[in-house]
Amino acid sequence: MSDWLSAPLPDQGGQLSEIDTSVAHIARVYDYWLGGKDNFAPDRAVAEAAMREDPNVVEGVRGNRAFLARAVRYLAGQAGIRQFLDIGTGIPAADNTHEVAQDVARESRVVYVDNDPIVLAHARALLTSEPEGATAYLDADLRNVAGIMRAAGGTLDFTRPVAVMLIGILHCIPDEDDPAGIIERLMAAVPPGSYLVISHPATDINSPGVRRLASRLNELMPMKLRFRSQAEVAAFFDGLELVEPGLVRAPEWRPDSDADLGNPAALWAGVARRN
Repeated sequence: MSDWLSAPLPDQGGQLSEIDTSVAHIARVYDYWLGGKDNFAPDRAVAEAAMREDPNVVEGVRGNRAFLARAVRYLAGQAGIRQFLDIGTGIPAADNTHEVAQDVARESRVVYVDNDPIVLAHARALLTSEPEGATAYLDADLRNVAGIMRAAGGTLDFTRPVAVMLIGILHCIPDEDDPAGIIERLMAAVPPGSYLVISHPATDINSPGVRRLASRLNELMPMKLRFRSQAEVAAFFDGLELVEPGLVRAPEWRPDSDADLGNPAALWAGVARRN
């Protein structure tokens, strides 16, 4: 067995940072929309207010999860990827990246990254996988690219292709924090043959409802969200080769069924390869 396969997982010990349940957090709002129980009254209030602005938001969040599963199946299957770096994991739900990847290829290795204490607490349950593979979790912020890559190197071999998963996270990064620069640094740290996967709330799909949703969320939460247009999201893939069908509405990315295609998700989504 090679050294990278036998490498220990990063240390997951230490104390959780304090959980502030008095204000809403986007990961817990999403958990409520997905039917989870790991949320508090402020999260539920924000989620319900958002649903009044855009009744499609719950189906859209489910469509986002379905896109994740389809993208991972494509990468582990047709593209032959065996390593996944999933940043902005959120509270565990159905069809998590490691479950989908290891269903296709049992030896797949997955590192999850998030910075919410509740996500961390529940993600410890994810540190199980097929014996041939591995699943690890890092408590880190997307902006700390160097720290993420250094810690993830305990599980992933960065001399081999990696799929970098940014599913529903980039709208949490404002323009002043240079999300394009973050992506550029991430992709520079993985070798040719690696992939970038993005889903991102749109300003130019069903624009009135989505804009009301974004505005309402920003009124009610300390974390401010930045929804973006197709052209803005396309710029995140600069220098990479988009996989067919390109950057499209999430349900239109290789749908498995008419039900997938009919999901109203107002999200841009794409998968691209670093050559």
